[in-house]
Amino acid sequence: MSDFTTRPEIRGTFGVVTSTHWIASAVGMSILEKGGNAFDAAVATALTLQVVEPHLNGPAGDMPAIFYSAETGEVEVLCAQGVAPEAATIEHYTQQGLTLIPGSGLLATVVPGAFDGWMLMLRDHGTMSLREVMQPAIDYATDGHPVLPRVADTIAGLQTFFEVEWPTSAAVWTPGGHPPDPHGLVKNPDLAATYDRLASATGDTREAQIDAARHEWRAGFVAEAIFDYLKDAQVMDVSENRHSAVLAPSDMADWRATYEAPLSYDYHGWTVSKTQAWSQGPVLLQALAILKGVDLGAMDPNGTEFVHTVIEAMKLAYADREAYYGDPDFSEIPMDVLLSDAYNAERRELIGAKASMAQRPGRVPGFEALADAYIDRAARDFQVGDVAAQEPTMSHLTEKRGDTVHLDIIDRWGNMVAATPSGGWLQSNPVIPGLGFALNSRAQMYWLEDGLPTSLIPKSRPRTTLTPSYAEKDGTQLVFGTPGGDQQDQWQLIWFLRFVHFGMGLQECMDQPLFHSMHFQGSFFPREVQTGEMMIEPDVGDAVIEDLRARGHKVTVAEPWTVGRLTAALREPGGLLRAAATPRLMQAYAVGR
Repeated sequence: MSDFTTRPEIRGTFGVVTSTHWIASAVGMSILEKGGNAFDAAVATALTLQVVEPHLNGPAGDMPAIFYSAETGEVEVLCAQGVAPEAATIEHYTQQGLTLIPGSGLLATVVPGAFDGWMLMLRDHGTMSLREVMQPAIDYATDGHPVLPRVADTIAGLQTFFEVEWPTSAAVWTPGGHPPDPHGLVKNPDLAATYDRLASATGDTREAQIDAARHEWRAGFVAEAIFDYLKDAQVMDVSENRHSAVLAPSDMADWRATYEAPLSYDYHGWTVSKTQAWSQGPVLLQALAILKGVDLGAMDPNGTEFVHTVIEAMKLAYADREAYYGDPDFSEIPMDVLLSDAYNAERRELIGAKASMAQRPGRVPGFEALADAYIDRAARDFQVGDVAAQEPTMSHLTEKRGDTVHLDIIDRWGNMVAATPSGGWLQSNPVIPGLGFALNSRAQMYWLEDGLPTSLIPKSRPRTTLTPSYAEKDGTQLVFGTPGGDQQDQWQLIWFLRFVHFGMGLQECMDQPLFHSMHFQGSFFPREVQTGEMMIEPDVGDAVIEDLRARGHKVTVAEPWTVGRLTAALREPGGLLRAAATPRLMQAYAVGR
């Protein structure tokens, strides 16, 4: 095998930053150079990503992070996933003739979570001032950044819709009636002013100042602008109807980002940690549990047997995601069974030589009704017509979807952060006048029927797809992740399996062809099921593709170098740091020294 990789694997001892945009990675590294730690750098990187990738995330979106603190020696999850508003009841939606929550517009909005989450991280684990970490994002929003062609294309494709239906978005993204030119400088002065005002919050201490900015967000000038707009807003959404908001001032004022313990699983000496079941994170752990008894190392990492086995394992794990996952604060999640050896031994036996066309959630004692309910949902026609999926997945499929970003950072002291911010993208909702950003659309992941872990319940968390990862083995620590909606844990699983079983480096794993299944029910409106379908990059070779088809898989061959947006960073026990980023879409970048 050639030693060639598309980019060098970054190595050093001072710090590494890898994210889905080179400008954001450079900003994060600049914070480390100024003496900040990984948490300071994560906040600065993330706020910059909101400016340079506005079609992928925004301040009013959502964010889970998993992190390791060198001071405490603990791995924790930061949950900045906002909850459903108090008025967001199933009855409110079904009385409007809806069978699904729309994938855009005000009915799809939950409490904005991302900004408060980043402020909580900065307050409790960072060292720098609010102004220091916010200034790079303020500067790029003020002075402009060279806009990605993908962003320019997204805006151009939405220009007419913005002008007719979302004029506040047209004012920000097509000033003077012109969408931005690819690589031209794009500014967002309203967002710059919003962030400048938040960075100017006052307090007697660093921590008090950050809390003052959080207050301005949830109950001060930001909240006032949001609700001044929402009181009269009737917004056209993907249902092709106009709807009013259910989000209320008390929903924002009462909510806070929180910390919690991760869920972990041991696999071939690695302890892999993920979020709890309010995100899809445990699905990666379930797939590892199914594959634990398979000799993957004896397979070709790009061969038919490997691809088929991993696809079939993911189909089984994702069926359980759809049946059993949800907010553990509102539903009993049988995760002890789902990750048990006995349960997964039975699941492993279901992987045959041919592709399965069935939806096969496991039969967990006492929870059988949830498995039956999923099988029923997956076969149902929700009568929403032929609409584009509102899913953050692969941007080459359509420029009108939202998407997601990711960052991984390690500093010289050993602090580590992996975060997957999303939501509040420019396609999700109109820009709030004067603020320069839009509300999110995460509520589309709830179901409008009672008795499910993912039923719409006020104050519950939607079962998001956002899912950063942390893993540790014998003192080696690893953070990794990717954007990609339902594909996030599929691409991460494939990358991790190749890293663990085949001795590949971080970047070498990034450069291998990727694949994923679309067999299970999608998380995003219109909640499609594409039975037996999978997508794969062509570099696996024609023979493998034809072998997969012979096994019954419905294979779509992607354009070369278009699947996945992975990044990763690693710390060895002696302090050597390593980082990598995918070359796909030509924007993710790893830096360090």
